[in-house]
Amino acid sequence: MLTVARRRLARREAARPAQEAKITFFRADAMRLPFPDNTFDVSTISYGLRNLADWRQGLTEMMRVTRPGGRLLVLDFGKPDNAAWRACYFAYLRVGVPWFGRLFCGDSQTHAYILTSLQHYPAQHGVAAYMRELGCRDVRVVLLLAGVMTINYGVKP
Repeated sequence: MLTVARRRLARREAARPAQEAKITFFRADAMRLPFPDNTFDVSTISYGLRNLADWRQGLTEMMRVTRPGGRLLVLDFGKPDNAAWRACYFAYLRVGVPWFGRLFCGDSQTHAYILTSLQHYPAQHGVAAYMRELGCRDVRVVLLLAGVMTINYGVKP
């Protein structure tokens, strides 16, 4: 992913060299970020928090490296509150996702882990509760597709 990101950035900078801010890509452990406290205006993670060995530690690290007044954003799969919709969604993850994986990637297990990872993840409500526990203000949950995907938002005090 870093190689693709670097290639895309190089193409973009070649098209508009004077207009782009300097971007640096690197690989690091999301549970032990190599940055000082209060470094960033925004800390975000997309479809990754639930895959960490300890999602709470990852969120704690995001909070640590975000400056006071900065924002934390977590985009991930959710667990719909409506039981019928949640059952349909989980059935899709159990049956549909492996089928699409086999059809488009030649491997039914390509994205089959999503259901397992989601079953052990507290999703939007657990993340929001922990954001509050960490002291975030203005904690909000934005539901996308009725909770299939969610954005958790909070502001570091």
